Amino acid sequence: MAKPEDLSNAVASIESPLIVGRSLGELDLVSSVTRSLTGKAKVELRLPVPDTTRELDRRLIEALKPLVNGVDVDVEVMSESDAKLWIGRLKEMAGPAIGEPGSTTRVVAVSSGKGGVGKSSVSANLAVVLARTGRRVGIVDGDIWGFSIPAMLGIAEPPYMVGEMIVPPVAHRVKVMSMDYFVPEDKAVIWRGPMLHKAVEQFLKDVFWDDLDFLIVDMPPGTGDISISMSQFLPRAQVLLVTTPQPTAQRVARRAGLMAGEVDQEVIGVVENMSWFTGDDGTRYELFGSGGGAALADELGVDLMGQIPLLPAMGRGADLGQPAILAAPGSEAATAFEHLADAVIAKRPRVRSNPALIIK
Repeated sequence: MAKPEDLSNAVASIESPLIVGRSLGELDLVSSVTRSLTGKAKVELRLPVPDTTRELDRRLIEALKPLVNGVDVDVEVMSESDAKLWIGRLKEMAGPAIGEPGSTTRVVAVSSGKGGVGKSSVSANLAVVLARTGRRVGIVDGDIWGFSIPAMLGIAEPPYMVGEMIVPPVAHRVKVMSMDYFVPEDKAVIWRGPMLHKAVEQFLKDVFWDDLDFLIVDMPPGTGDISISMSQFLPRAQVLLVTTPQPTAQRVARRAGLMAGEVDQEVIGVVENMSWFTGDDGTRYELFGSGGGAALADELGVDLMGQIPLLPAMGRGADLGQPAILAAPGSEAATAFEHLADAVIAKRPRVRSNPALIIK
C-alpha cells in the first residue's frame, strides 16, 4: 500500500498544464492529498483559473493509477486578489522579464523582406524542434495583421488572465502569443503606429512567459512600425533571415538584414526555404531557381544555416496544426529543421561591451 507521502509526492511532481515546465508542488497549487478507507485518493487543489479542459484531472488519474483505486478531485478557484499575488510570486521566481537587463532568454527574430517566403512556417517549426530538445520555448506572432502561428500549431483556446498578467496557451510544449486570440473572424486589424507599438509591448511585458530559454518572434515582412518597435523592446535579439532561392527574394530579404545592423541587432544566419522538391523518383527539382540563400549569406557575411525543401505534408500539417517534425517525421524537411535548431543553439549571442567598465 502506498504511503501518504508517496501520494503527496506523486501529485506534487505532476506538471501543470497551465504553466508548462513547472510542477503543481513548485507552483504551490496542492492543498491536500488524502486516502480514504476504500483506497481512493482525494486531491484538493487551489487553482488561479478553472481547469476547463480537464487536462489536470487526466494527469492526476494517470499519475496515481499505480497507487490508488481511484481519484476524486476538488478544485477551489482563487479569488482575483489571491491570483494576483500568486502570479506576482511567480514573476519574482522567473527573474528579469524578456528584454530587460539580466534576462537569460535568447530572442531569435525570424525576419524577411517580403511575405510569401514561409517565414511563419520556419518560425513555428523551429520553435517546436527547440522545445523537443528540452528547451523552454515561447513564440510571439509578431505579424499583427497576418497572424497564422496559432493555426499552424493547432491552438484553439484563448490565453488566461491571471491577475494583470496574460498566461499564453501551449502547443507542442511551446507557449504561443498572437493577435489571433483577440480578433473576431469577421474583423480586420486596421491599426497605425502607436497602437501597433502598444500591442508589441503587451505581448512582451504583460505576458507571463516564465523563465524561457528561447523566444522566437515571427516578424512581419518588411521594415515597418512593428519591426522598429521590436528592435526597441528587444535590442539584443538575434535575427534569422528567411528567403527563397530566387534572386529577387534574396535582394528584398537583404533589406531586413540591413535594418538589423542599423538597430544593432545581430544577424546570425540565413534560411533558404522552398529550396527544392524531391520527386517520387528521387530527383530534386529546383522549382524556384537556386543560389538565393547562399548569395544572401555571403553578402551579409553569415552562415547559410538551413535549406528547407518543399514538402506537401508540411502544407497539410500546417492546416491541421501539425509541424513538420510531427506531420512528416524523418522527412527531408523534418531533418532540415532539426539541423537548423542545432545551428541556432550553437550560435551564441555576441558579447557586448559594458560602457561602464571601459577605462578611458
